[in-house]
Amino acid sequence: MRIAVISLFQEIIDSYLSKSLLSKARERGIFSVEVHDPRDYATDAHKTVDDSPFGGGPGMVMMCQPVFDLVSECNLPKPVIGLSPGGRRLDHALALELSAMDGFTLLCGRYEGIDQRIIDELVDFEVSAGDYVLAGGELAALALIESTLRLIPGVLGNAKSSMDESFADGLLEYPHYTRPASFKGVTVPEVLLSGNHALIAEWRKAAALYRTLVQRPDMIKARGGLSEADERILAKHGYSYKVSE
Repeated sequence: MRIAVISLFQEIIDSYLSKSLLSKARERGIFSVEVHDPRDYATDAHKTVDDSPFGGGPGMVMMCQPVFDLVSECNLPKPVIGLSPGGRRLDHALALELSAMDGFTLLCGRYEGIDQRIIDELVDFEVSAGDYVLAGGELAALALIESTLRLIPGVLGNAKSSMDESFADGLLEYPHYTRPASFKGVTVPEVLLSGNHALIAEWRKAAALYRTLVQRPDMIKARGGLSEADERILAKHGYSYKVSE
């Protein structure tokens, strides 16, 4: 997968992607990330990429010319995705869609915003990291990149990891425990020490169902509610619950 990022802060992107599993996957050639700085395409001596907004108001707006020239001169992968609070919400379903692509380009805004002509003429669609505002699109871009790359075979050390994570099957992930088995008088569930892998898998499904019921009942509703099998497995493992209206 080839990813391009249009950003005024290349060091933010490069620093994060040089760490941990993403760095190793990048070195193995599973994906590539190139960062393009609009300042490199500014036409004045000061490398100006922003100006005051027409009509007045606070802040500065990213200018058309540097971004248009950048896109014209670079062979960027499609689609071009703008990071914006008004875009489609980044979620697991979107990450799955993106993971099936050969690549994409992310446009990170800064200042008060981006000249609308950039969005209208160059951007294919917009994505939001959530209902809040950031100083720029870099953090949203990194969230999108990592959530997408984790779904590509070979990026994670264990290919099954992404299959068990929250949202992968419409549920939050089950709780995890590690040594010691007892800590300050609190012990892990006995089933995890049983060695019975079928029973452990069943408990994990029940625990995931219960956790989702408590923390994200909207996800249970999106699945069409609890099935008879779900109710049986919850009862078998002692989970008392009430579906929120």
